[in-house]
Amino acid sequence: MNDAPQEHETESPRLVKPAKRGFVRRLRNYFLTGIIISAPIGITIWLSLQIVEIIDGGVSSLIPARYNVDDLLPFGIPGIGVVILLVGLTVIGFITTNYLGRTLLGFGERLVDRMPVVRSIYGALKQIFETVLAQSSSSFREVVLVEYPRKGMWALAFVTSATKGEVQNVIKDEVVNIFLPTTPNPTSGFLLFVPRRDVVVLHMTVEEGIKLVISGGLVTPQDPRKESKKIEPVVEAPSQDS
Repeated sequence: MNDAPQEHETESPRLVKPAKRGFVRRLRNYFLTGIIISAPIGITIWLSLQIVEIIDGGVSSLIPARYNVDDLLPFGIPGIGVVILLVGLTVIGFITTNYLGRTLLGFGERLVDRMPVVRSIYGALKQIFETVLAQSSSSFREVVLVEYPRKGMWALAFVTSATKGEVQNVIKDEVVNIFLPTTPNPTSGFLLFVPRRDVVVLHMTVEEGIKLVISGGLVTPQDPRKESKKIEPVVEAPSQDS
């Protein structure tokens, strides 16, 4: 008769502890989930506000005080500098598309070409911006797989453009310029000239490819292909004989 209460007393803590541990584990998971959701949003908003403030401050300093919107109104308008900058760049682009603008731009570029150091910096920056921002450079938006550093091992890379000039002339196959980024810093990497037939084009966007590289494979984009196409591999593993 005395054993029953003792058995009940020893089993009671065993029933309570797992429930407490499960509750604490759920709270910890909720907290970590909150960080994962809130941190990117908060950092993005903070960086955006910092960029807007920097642009507003720079543009406001160039505008005379009597024409400055912040001085004319009793309150400041955040982002007015960004709007002025966008309008100004659009006007500059409009002016340089006509004959007079092209003439003035050509005169300025010829003047810069006579400056030894400045012409190198200007030429490099102009080529980079034209390549990245030009609408006709659709090949820059391709994410591909290439066999690197050896056959049978695959690396994610980006096609920048078709290979031209002396490099293409001395190579028998048609090759493309491939930028192979490093992880987790995609701004550094390797320039490879790969035959076009050895390049496997992926359906993911450049943004998804960059996220995949930065995360070291932790953030993997979904396969946008149909289910019937997903079971058909594009590349095959090398045979044992090779």
